[in-house]
Amino acid sequence: MSITLDISHSSPAAEKARTDTEKPSLIGMNREDMAAALIAVGVAERQVKMRIQQLWHWIYVRGVTEFSAMTNVAKELRATLERHFTIARPEIIAEQVSRDGTRKWLMRFPPRGAGKPVEIETVYIPEEGRGTLCVSSQVGCSLNCSFCHTGTQMLVRNLTAEEIVAQVLVARDRLGDYPDATPNQDAAIPSEGRLVSNIVMMGMGEPLYNVDNVKKALLIFTDGDGLSLSKRRVTLSTSGVVPKIAEIGEETGCMLAISLHATRDDLRDVLVPINKKYPLKELLEACRAYPGLSNARRITFEYVMLKGVNDSLTDARDLVKLLKGIPAKINLIPFNPWPGSEYDCSEWDQIETFAQFVNDAGYASPIRTPRGRDILAACGQLKSETERLRKKEREALESVGLNEADLAMRAMVAGHGED
Repeated sequence: MSITLDISHSSPAAEKARTDTEKPSLIGMNREDMAAALIAVGVAERQVKMRIQQLWHWIYVRGVTEFSAMTNVAKELRATLERHFTIARPEIIAEQVSRDGTRKWLMRFPPRGAGKPVEIETVYIPEEGRGTLCVSSQVGCSLNCSFCHTGTQMLVRNLTAEEIVAQVLVARDRLGDYPDATPNQDAAIPSEGRLVSNIVMMGMGEPLYNVDNVKKALLIFTDGDGLSLSKRRVTLSTSGVVPKIAEIGEETGCMLAISLHATRDDLRDVLVPINKKYPLKELLEACRAYPGLSNARRITFEYVMLKGVNDSLTDARDLVKLLKGIPAKINLIPFNPWPGSEYDCSEWDQIETFAQFVNDAGYASPIRTPRGRDILAACGQLKSETERLRKKEREALESVGLNEADLAMRAMVAGHGED
């Protein structure tokens, strides 16, 4: 049974976020940015390094949402920080929990400049001994991959480094993934270890079309004094923005995943239209040159299984031939249907036959277990919930006095239903 939780009116963090929209957030700043910000509000330069270490610890290790909780910071400085900055979280419009324990949050970020508030989705996938957070990098997407639900939503804007990092902090808040924290009672979490142990940049958007903000966020994820995730547990997935692949590898050291899905340019042009700009030959050359690539640091190639489109044994042979010489793992992804999709998922026997051929050729080829399908949280299904409501539906609901949170909740129920 899947459930939808309306927590948009009950979150103190949401109320705090509404009142702090004009203040810059310390979340997402790197150390250089934070140093400049502190000096600008009167912190002595000789104290800046120490203050940054304190703030870094409280924000990323302890997960505090109020400066007043920073007990080893002088009271006067706490007051200064409160006047000038915020560490508030985005507003959580709704939270859904799948029958398999997968969680999806619909988050709203305040306006940036003259813009409007925006909403994105973030997904948490619990497994025994680990928990993976699927993080978004853009509001919407511009790539228009024909099998992907997110691609049917227009690109609104890039997320800032703050907004990318905040998704991780929200997930840790909701799961109780901080020292001395009490897990949310209805959270489905691993039985031991860190709850958010892995991060994948596989949510809404193309990360390498927002490379500067994504780089800053990835370096915060792997900073040893803060979130302290291993670089081998942080993966960036790209559809193939070739000129940025080496840059992200050199500057962050993260793991790389390629949204491949086809072995021929003519088919990939349809499934992943960015292929028209960066065809397979260029993409595979960039993969072979990826910094740090080795048998211990393989590239993951994602391959969605589409019935009668790319799932034949000929396709399997071509896939093995295409990736020859690249240390790689191939994730086979059963297609996750969504309303209006023109594709069907391959038959399970065909997926297993395909996987066996690739595995026999020497490549690990796990079949990804679909997670969160009942709440549209699976691979390729993310899309801001309120965007799904047609204009007439929104007008009808607004005419009876429902607010934005009510609209979002109704969109979820109308879009997926409850078991």
